[in-house]
Amino acid sequence: MKPTKEDVLKRANAACKNTLMETLQIEIVDYTEDTLVAKMPVNSRVYQPDGVLHGGATAALAESVGSFASHIFLDTNAFFVRGIEITANHLKSVTSGYVYAKASFIHKGRTTQLIDIRVTDDDDNLISLCKLSTITLPKK
Repeated sequence: MKPTKEDVLKRANAACKNTLMETLQIEIVDYTEDTLVAKMPVNSRVYQPDGVLHGGATAALAESVGSFASHIFLDTNAFFVRGIEITANHLKSVTSGYVYAKASFIHKGRTTQLIDIRVTDDDDNLISLCKLSTITLPKK
């Protein structure tokens, strides 16, 4: 029997325990065959010294959701995913609420993947535009 979306999301979020994703309170909230969406609260935990969302926290959110998008569609018994390059263009500041990262595949190859990650706020304003390259490698 195919697992439900709720079951997949529950397992995905359980895999984030004791990781940076848990520290940043990143939660995976939705996915499709080609996208994955996560959210992260914006509060003092992810601020830079002047009280706005830190670009590094945004990049961590983007890399987490992009890598997880590659990971979720793999046979994890045989393969693992690693990020190999990330770029982030920060366009707008955020001081509260949530930011949402939607990862969409540009290229979904057997070995390499290229993922576009759009980070938006509660009002769907574009906060950052990121691109992530990942590589899928066999476990030895």
